[in-house]
Amino acid sequence: MIELPTVSADKSERTKKPNWLRVKLPVGKEYASVRKIVDENKLHTICESGNCPNMGECWGAGTATFMILGNVCTRSCTFCAVATGRPPEYDEGEPQRVAEAIQTMGVKHAVLTSVNRDELKDRGAEIWYQTVIKVKELSPETTIETLIPDVKGNWDALYRMIDGGQEVVSHNMETVERLYRRVRPQAKYARSLEQTKLTKEAGKRTKSGIMLGLGETPDELYKAMDDLVAHGLDILTLGQYLQPTKMHIEVAEFIHPDQFEHYKEEGLRRGLKYVESGPLVRSSYHAERHVNVPI
Repeated sequence: MIELPTVSADKSERTKKPNWLRVKLPVGKEYASVRKIVDENKLHTICESGNCPNMGECWGAGTATFMILGNVCTRSCTFCAVATGRPPEYDEGEPQRVAEAIQTMGVKHAVLTSVNRDELKDRGAEIWYQTVIKVKELSPETTIETLIPDVKGNWDALYRMIDGGQEVVSHNMETVERLYRRVRPQAKYARSLEQTKLTKEAGKRTKSGIMLGLGETPDELYKAMDDLVAHGLDILTLGQYLQPTKMHIEVAEFIHPDQFEHYKEEGLRRGLKYVESGPLVRSSYHAERHVNVPI
């Protein structure tokens, strides 16, 4: 394995972001336009709720990742900035508003995600299905990626979620197997792999994402890649974990951009069809590139 510089594991050093993680503040006409559409339609975006560092770039390009089923999650993952608690009743009018916003924006490729709704019998699957259907009705030329949550083994809910006609179905692994209990305490590594497998068997283009810098080793990442390939994954995103608040799990190290490039090459060598890898890469970053990748 090649050896490249990382930031020291010493706490005083690792909390200081390296220069390759600097991003521009969100400004500009297109950013303001997206901001207006989101606010007027009373919608949520993972861009805001997840403190995404690419919000300025993506909103400036007129794109956003819409988060359905509210902005309160039933999970308490230690990496995530989305609020945790018992969500209010979901809004049955949300699918129509999301579709109208996407139509107004003229989005060519839409990304939809959601919080976990473990308290719902169908995990929110019907809202998922209706949202995709409504988007397709109003914007038939728009391609769709759905970044869906862990359905806790409710495979009927899974099939409903992915049956609306979306082109890409993503479910993030987030981290390597050893760190699951610490990073995703209410999730299971094997169950997320199974969800990917069933999605692939249903005929969908499959995608997942892993955060780096949580303390994983290269060999653990390679094993995760191999496991994902064995379960039918087509597309993988790799990005640097950034601690959203002091209440969340700390960054163990900042991975050098050249190391991300090395991991991309490794992923392709191990059988993945496409790998988006870099410090600022997030699940929906440049998602339009993944729609037509040969699989």
